[in-house]
Amino acid sequence: MKKIVGTILTLALAGSMVFAGGSGDKSAKKSDGKKLITVGYAQVGAESDWRTANTESFKSTFTEANGYKLIFDDAQQKQENQIKAIRNFIQQDVDYIVVAPVVETGWETVLQEAKKAGIPVILSDREMKLSDQSLYVAWVGGNFLKEGQDAVAWLNKYVKKQGLENEDLNIVLIQGTIGASAQVGRTQGITEGLAKNPKYHLLAKQTGEFTQAKGQEVMESFLKAYDDIDVVFCENDNEAFGAIDAIKAAGKVPGKDIIIISFDAVREAFNRMIAGEINCAVECNPLHGPRVAEIIQKLENGQSVDKKQYVVEGVFDQDNAAKELPNRKY
Repeated sequence: MKKIVGTILTLALAGSMVFAGGSGDKSAKKSDGKKLITVGYAQVGAESDWRTANTESFKSTFTEANGYKLIFDDAQQKQENQIKAIRNFIQQDVDYIVVAPVVETGWETVLQEAKKAGIPVILSDREMKLSDQSLYVAWVGGNFLKEGQDAVAWLNKYVKKQGLENEDLNIVLIQGTIGASAQVGRTQGITEGLAKNPKYHLLAKQTGEFTQAKGQEVMESFLKAYDDIDVVFCENDNEAFGAIDAIKAAGKVPGKDIIIISFDAVREAFNRMIAGEINCAVECNPLHGPRVAEIIQKLENGQSVDKKQYVVEGVFDQDNAAKELPNRKY
């Protein structure tokens, strides 16, 4: 029988399982015969180092040893693929559906189908704009608006530290995939923060689609269009890596001639900060698997969960990168 969020599992199941599971895939059982909790995860794709770390977090958490069967789907950054994956999960009668949505809109119909089937939906990383908030149980991820605000706050401090507070600074912004909640929040935090300082001049903004190749392409176009760029914001690390290649190709020194501020703070970004190529990386913690598993266990026990659950994130730069690098798990 399909789980309904908020119901109490039977004492017989609770007593016989480490993780009390719903029926889900009726063939999903551990080697000792105990039922597994079946989780379908509709991932965005593999467009960045951050995404790879996020995927690994789920795969290492939702294992048979931990009482789960994970059905993983890579949408290759296409919403239609994710919608198809969700419908496949429903057909397979999974216990839970986890989605990292490509964009924020266009999910009402398929989530209504999941709700009708009695399958709880958990959102990871990116959010959805829905008229009915009951279509998902909880969201786990970073505070994207705050990340953008933190990036501008870092720039404010850096400019003052360098004695540049009275100088005009020309700034460009390489955005993420347009419509993704990470892009929406970071862009808002950045643009609103920059607008507060009359010395900051945002020359242009354009999507780099969260990829290194596109980030390089966009930065190349910016460098051709503008003779004097002082700062570039890249809405993820891979875009920053591409921007670095473009800056070098143009005969400029990344991190010196052009200040580079990035998001995600994956391990390679720390290497680039240590090398002096990236000035600041605002963290977006990809390790969502354990938090989602915690939510599922609470739901299994009939407990309520918070609708929004933020992961812990920090801000790093060339001053603390070397010290922090050994602690990075992604």
